[in-house]
Amino acid sequence: MAQPRAFEEVRLLLTLRAQHATNPFADGADPGLIAATLDNLHSVEPQAWVEAFSALAEPHQAAAATAERSGDSKTAAENYLRAYQYWRVARYPAPNSVAKREAYRASQQMYLKAGYWFEPPLERVWIPFTGRPDEGQFIIADLRKPPGKEPPAVVVQWGGIDSFKEERRAEPYLHAGLASLAVDMPGVGDAPLDGSTDAERMWTAIFDWLAERPDLDANRVALHGASTGGYWAAKLAHTHKDRIKAAVDHGGPAHVAFQPAWIELAQTGEYPFELAETLASAFGGQSYEDWLTIAPTLSLQTLGILDQPSAPLLLVNGTADTIFPIQDLHLLLEHGSPKTARFFGNEAHMGGPRALPTIVTWLAEQLA
Repeated sequence: MAQPRAFEEVRLLLTLRAQHATNPFADGADPGLIAATLDNLHSVEPQAWVEAFSALAEPHQAAAATAERSGDSKTAAENYLRAYQYWRVARYPAPNSVAKREAYRASQQMYLKAGYWFEPPLERVWIPFTGRPDEGQFIIADLRKPPGKEPPAVVVQWGGIDSFKEERRAEPYLHAGLASLAVDMPGVGDAPLDGSTDAERMWTAIFDWLAERPDLDANRVALHGASTGGYWAAKLAHTHKDRIKAAVDHGGPAHVAFQPAWIELAQTGEYPFELAETLASAFGGQSYEDWLTIAPTLSLQTLGILDQPSAPLLLVNGTADTIFPIQDLHLLLEHGSPKTARFFGNEAHMGGPRALPTIVTWLAEQLA
């Protein structure tokens, strides 16, 4: 078993991420404030972590409320988004404690307050879901539609274990004339069910709901799953190929990433801390040991998915990814229907800044 990463190394990794505005930080978060906050922490203990980063959100919440009362919508929206960014860090990497669950709900409140002024508007939708007795009854999603495109094609997009629907960027798709429906993958955020070997059934309800929306083109639907979410995009391209035009697996796992040797190696890779534990929490577990047990059951190779025919599938990642190995996307290329791939040399997880424009262009072509 890999030992937990020393906090000094965690601090360094997160400080560098803040400087480059990469997950879990975004443009607008102050790298200096984040570095100072990390300097005052001595571990990733949840309560202290939440208290430290939620304190950075407080002045922006106050400024947003003041601007809102005075009718200054631009300043209000900017500050609600800034507050949201710090609350997001407070619940990072996953809301798997009481304090972090409260931080997640606070981050959502800030995001929805900011979203009141989004153009085009943000519509939070509740999609009926009929699952098992211990599962939720709704899939909560964020819909944004491009103006003057009725009914537009739709990209259903989601992130991974630490990036939820509130972090999915709609603007690149809106600029391409496509609607964005952002959801949470199973096991995270507001998803009604945990990740499992058959949790792709969640998307059946999404496709059925799209078919009942006359303002959306249910005959032109594509998928974009990022990071761990790429796993579900690849699987759905095979299991639901008749309901979509195309799918993108953006840096997801498939088989090698689920094996014990890789799990141990990845625990001290580019992910700052608690990778296995956070993966486990998305699939009904909690600990490193839980993930060692759960992960092999998810292999697309073991499940017999890889050799099935699929919808058009684009595979994107950086060749230097230390979270999920590039070998998993090579494995997808070696099986089943022919696929399209774009690998970025020497780039880390997700492939760097050129990845998203590549994905948007490809999906726009598939949905034209």
